[in-house]
Amino acid sequence: MSSGGHGLTAAPTTSRKGRSAAPRRDDGAPATTAIPVLEARPGSAPERFARALGLRHPVAIFLAALIPGLLVIAGLSILLGLFVMHVLIGGLGLGGPDNSVDVSFARHRTGTLTDISFIGSQVGGAPVLPILVGVIALACALTRHWRVAAFALFALVTESATYRITTLVIHRHRPGVHRLENLPVDASYPSGHTAASVAVYSGLVLLLTSRFTQSTFRALAWTFAILMTTFVALSRMYRGMHHPLDVAGGVLVGIAAVLVVLFACRAAGAAAEARAARGPR
Repeated sequence: MSSGGHGLTAAPTTSRKGRSAAPRRDDGAPATTAIPVLEARPGSAPERFARALGLRHPVAIFLAALIPGLLVIAGLSILLGLFVMHVLIGGLGLGGPDNSVDVSFARHRTGTLTDISFIGSQVGGAPVLPILVGVIALACALTRHWRVAAFALFALVTESATYRITTLVIHRHRPGVHRLENLPVDASYPSGHTAASVAVYSGLVLLLTSRFTQSTFRALAWTFAILMTTFVALSRMYRGMHHPLDVAGGVLVGIAAVLVVLFACRAAGAAAEARAARGPR
């Protein structure tokens, strides 16, 4: 597992004979993945992290980066939740305006919109996202693209764990409207569905747009990711499950999960490259 936003050229180069040459890093070394964003640049923080741990097995490096990263973002998520509860809501009185959005949605519910919101909830949670991630991770593992498999799987795992840890501490009640799902009433902050949609859809688009750099493709891919997250967030508020502030917290959790797993993949990849260059001992 490794990475580095600019550690690889944007796409495979073409030789004089017209054949695609293998991607190479900026320092001329062969790339070890077809996904440039998973390559650690020489001297970057992930590479320094891997070297600081003695270039141990890539899996050990991955976990050594992932677990503390998860704990850090869970702690930050809890602190942000406390800020929302005690400052924005308790101090500044934003609870009423925050809840009014859901009240407005509830007043304009229709059968068709309710069905659409159900779809929005499904594509932002179980069973769609676990199945999607599982299929991608399995396919990448079978083709020995280990870093891509790890990224896809652990972006969702990290997001989910952060959400669970946060809700153990932050007990915000869900909006004061009729809720269309039977879930714990005091687990409104943050929005897990929104966080998961960011971690999965934006995370996968990040990988794809790193590999395929055509401007039209990148624009369409990021538009898709943003629209999917917006669809999920609006669906959760429509169904009376989350406030806007909960959705905002979910977006931040999803982004943080992607960044932590990206760092872990890059560090593990740097360790794998260094061990391979060093040869058997």
